[in-house]
Order: sequence, then structure tokens, then C-alpha cells
Amino acid sequence: MGVIARRLAGHLARGLVMILVVATISFFIVRSIPGDPVAANVQKLIQQGMDPQAAEQATRVLYGFQPTGSLWHQYTDYMSGLFTFNLGQSVSHAGQPVTQVLGEAAKWTVLPVLAGTLLSFLVGIIMGVYAAIKRSGKLGDVLAISGSLLHGVPQYVLGLLLSAIFATLIPILPADGPVDILFEPGFNAGYLGSLVQHAVLPVATYALAAYGGWILAMKSSVVTVLGDDFILAAELRGMKRSIIFRYIARNAILPLFTILALSLGLLLGGAVFIERIFNYPGLGLLLIDSITMRDYALMGGAFLLITVAIILANIVADLFYSVIDPRVRSGEEISS
Repeated sequence: MGVIARRLAGHLARGLVMILVVATISFFIVRSIPGDPVAANVQKLIQQGMDPQAAEQATRVLYGFQPTGSLWHQYTDYMSGLFTFNLGQSVSHAGQPVTQVLGEAAKWTVLPVLAGTLLSFLVGIIMGVYAAIKRSGKLGDVLAISGSLLHGVPQYVLGLLLSAIFATLIPILPADGPVDILFEPGFNAGYLGSLVQHAVLPVATYALAAYGGWILAMKSSVVTVLGDDFILAAELRGMKRSIIFRYIARNAILPLFTILALSLGLLLGGAVFIERIFNYPGLGLLLIDSITMRDYALMGGAFLLITVAIILANIVADLFYSVIDPRVRSGEEISS
């Protein structure tokens, strides 16, 4: 546990540095935009009859930092607010705190991404094992080709195709919004059923977009494991093929757990096109709207949240791999 704790501490330290770097870049991007939106907001409030000091204070609340003084003082003020989770207020959401807007949007992204990724992972690794074992037959060829085709199709193309088929040509699923507005929000059958119906196409898009990568990666990993000495020894001892199959799958799947954790983090930022297609109010759609509305505080907060998700995914991936693979732990203990 001491080794894992040290690794965690190192990852957290590096993750904190990366978060501060992204926050710094976001701050200076806002300040470098032509026309200086912060100063422009102060001038607009003054023109509307507000006292200059009150205009500066209102802008400070809006953007999360004092809009006067040197650039360095503005930056330190912004960073001090960041440590108290003060990311300013959203212009496009009636002055709501950025953290609140991001929290509302995150729940609509996390669940579909998690469901679609896990579904594609489970199906992909199972099909990947069969594609490797049956690689000399027709079944292996079909599975490998299906993985290659889906792996090469962009997410937004899959989303548009599913929407055209199941929401237009065969209108059996809704393709707009997260839930039917006719149902009252709450823990009732109608509302929950509507949530599930509206989530089917986004989840299916995530699953199909990731499936090709999983089946190809698993096939490659299984082919590598098939050449290991312990598989040959098990076959020579006459061990049951079902037991050998479990050995193969267990050893081949280890590297894919790292990719799984990383993909969950990356998909939070890659949900832009899918959420736009299905009008799903998650982080991706929120980021597009914040750019369109010039909501700089919300834009910076969205970038920061996506960065944190990717960093945490990297930490989880590394630690999880250390836990599930005893060879990694033993190697660390010997080296330490």
C-alpha cells in the first residue's frame, strides 16, 4: 500500500500543476481576446448608469477576478478565487454560478458516456477474444472487418446515421432533448421511461464509436497472449479449453483497463458532436453554447472541468493497473 500511496501522491501533485497550467492559459486567453471582454463589460455597465466602482465589482462577480489593476494582480485574484471554487457567474444562464451550471450539465454527459463506454467495452472484449481465436475462419474475419469499419467512422457520422434511421425513417426513438417535457420530473415510471428512451441513441452512438477500437485492441492482445509459454504448457497438460480461454482473456484484458479509464476522461471532452446532434444538454453542448454566447467565465470553467476529468482518468488508470496486475506491484516493490 505504501507504493500505491506514493504513486497517488505523485499523480496528484502533477495533476494539480496541470490544472493550474490550464487555468492560467484559460485566463490569458480571455484577456487576449480582441476588444477585451472584461473591460468592455465594465464600460457597458457604466454606460447603463452604474457607478464605475460598482461596475468593476459587478464584473468581478461575473468573471471571478478584479477587472482593474495590473494583469498580474488580476491573475492572482483569479487564481485565489479558483482555490475556493469561485469560477465566476455565467452570462448566458441568468447570472448563475459557473460551478452550478457545470454541475447540471455534467450529469447529462457522465451517465450516457459511462453507459456507452462500458457497453462497448464488454461487447468489444468478448468479440475481440473470438476474433483472435477464430482469426483463421470466417467468423474472425467478419468480426475484424466490423471492428475496422466502425473504428474508422467518426462519432458524428454514426450519430447522424442512427438519428436518420431510428428517428426519421423508422421513428421508434426520440432524437431531441434528454426527456419529454410532458412528464413531471421525479421518480416515476413515465419520467424515467422517457429518460431511457431519449438516452438510447446517444448511448448507442458512444458504444458503436468505441466498439471498433476495443475489438481490435483485444484481438491484438489475445494474439500476443496466445504465443506465451504458459498457454502452450496448459495445452500440453491437457487442460480444458474453457479454463485456457479464461486464462487468455484474463491476461489479455489487463492492458485494456488502462485504456478504459483514459477513454472515459477523453469522452467527456469529445461529447461535443454527439450532444449537438441529439440536443443533449451536457458538457459538450454547454461548451459550444458558451463559445457562441461569448460566455467567457463558463467557457473557462468547462475547459477546466474537462481537464480535471482527463487528469483524474489518468490517475485512476495508472493506479487501477497497479492493483489488478501483480507483476506491476512486485516490480515496484523490488525496485523500491
